[in-house]
Amino acid sequence: MNQIAVFSGSAHPELASQICAELAVPLQPTRIKRFSNDCIEVQLQANCREQEVFLVQTLAEPVQEHLMELLLMLDAARGASAARITAVIPHYSYARSDKKDAPRISIGGRLVADLLKTAGADRVLTMTLHSPQVHGFFSVPVDHLHALMELAEHFRRFDLSNSVVVSPDLGNAKTAAAFAKRLGLPVAAGAKERISDTQVRISAVIGDVRGKDVIILDDEIASGGSILELLKHLRANGARSMRVACTHGIFAGGSVARLAAEPDVVEIVCTNTLPNAARQAHGKLTVLSVAPALAEAMRRISSGESVSALFDENTSMPRVAAE
Repeated sequence: MNQIAVFSGSAHPELASQICAELAVPLQPTRIKRFSNDCIEVQLQANCREQEVFLVQTLAEPVQEHLMELLLMLDAARGASAARITAVIPHYSYARSDKKDAPRISIGGRLVADLLKTAGADRVLTMTLHSPQVHGFFSVPVDHLHALMELAEHFRRFDLSNSVVVSPDLGNAKTAAAFAKRLGLPVAAGAKERISDTQVRISAVIGDVRGKDVIILDDEIASGGSILELLKHLRANGARSMRVACTHGIFAGGSVARLAAEPDVVEIVCTNTLPNAARQAHGKLTVLSVAPALAEAMRRISSGESVSALFDENTSMPRVAAE
């Protein structure tokens, strides 16, 4: 690899530390100071000159605070004459704001992409964008990873002979189908209509789930409303047991406890792209680390190797671990 420097914002330093352990490099210190007028100042407390700089900052709650931190980190690295700056954003939360579906509303996904470039990002490394078209909002190179390999490796430990993968909506059905293919399973999907940010309506389940052990796969779980609505329809259609899986565990408002309280939910699985799951620890919750995947992508970026090869199941990758 080229000489690299890895810094972390305050959003998820635990993940940044795991990434650095995988890379066998130190996590460099970052000082974040708040002035009396509530403005933030960021100082990268290690040399960046002519180095490959990676800034690790997931957009966790409070999103706006952590986004501003990242923009200031980018500006600091650029001002310190970094050779190349990669913003490592495991959860790009503004990917939900991807279209103009009402008059006079902002498209935050595109605006934030522009801000990242203006602040100094030369490229972006992210995981499981809520809307794949957000990739096209960026005018700098984007390496877009997914966690299907990590999730599939976890579920291969179980007897899947009577299982089916279910997507909560048709928009996620392509990803669910790719996941099901990795496990050699059939796929089904819910016909979902979103009413508000926290309320959805599912009119039907498309596919056979009767007597099946269901693995529900979504890109993220926020309030859990979509999953709870889907569970009702899966029960009505004769499903036997349910496991719930996602990449981004936002888990707003104690949603882990609400999902775990459902008697036929056997397990809830997410990755550690966000720190939120650790704050809602539960016996039914399993958190998988994506640090090996992110670290390998960063190594490949630094050494000029293919990142897309990570999606090849034949590629040798570090084993993912449950936290």
